[in-house]
Amino acid sequence: MLRGLLPKEGAFFDYFDQLMDINKNISRTFLEMVEGKQSFESASTSIKKMERDADRISRVCLDLLHRTFITPIDRDDIFNLVKCLDGFADNINSSAYRFANYGVEEVRNETFEFAKVIIAAVDALDVAMHGLKNIKKNDQVMREKCVLIHDLEDESDEINRKAVAALFSQNDVMMLLKWKSIFERMERAVDRLNHAANIIETVIIEQS
Repeated sequence: MLRGLLPKEGAFFDYFDQLMDINKNISRTFLEMVEGKQSFESASTSIKKMERDADRISRVCLDLLHRTFITPIDRDDIFNLVKCLDGFADNINSSAYRFANYGVEEVRNETFEFAKVIIAAVDALDVAMHGLKNIKKNDQVMREKCVLIHDLEDESDEINRKAVAALFSQNDVMMLLKWKSIFERMERAVDRLNHAANIIETVIIEQS
């Protein structure tokens, strides 16, 4: 009966690792898709499967959170970090779905740069998330990775602004709607990573 009340510090970090592994695979599959190394349909199917795995792991982690009395970091921070990681997978899945089902025939140039920014932000967040296991030892590199993620989020905003502006400079309304929807989900995915970086910075301050 008391088992659920005992501290399970390692379990939360294990779930973070699993979610980050999924998000790294999702971001790389997405890049392969836009580079033409995988078909839209095949990549979208793979990403959807990984997104469902992320949903399942998130549910298990949050269920454990509700049943655990003592947590290694603030329980609200754990909850919000899980939501950010799951939200990233959701948004990339939504974007990939649109490639496969909205009749995209040619990938716009901004997409390649956007996808590479996403991978760089995911890799930086992966390092920062791993650092949570020993914040006192890893705080400096964690801060540096969080700053990098903020910079990448600014870069993604700029890519999105230019991409949408280019869409409004042409006369194909359907293309505008289609690509604006895709770019919005890519930007939201990076926003989720940036929000996770904000949470990690808060955790560092709380535990310093």
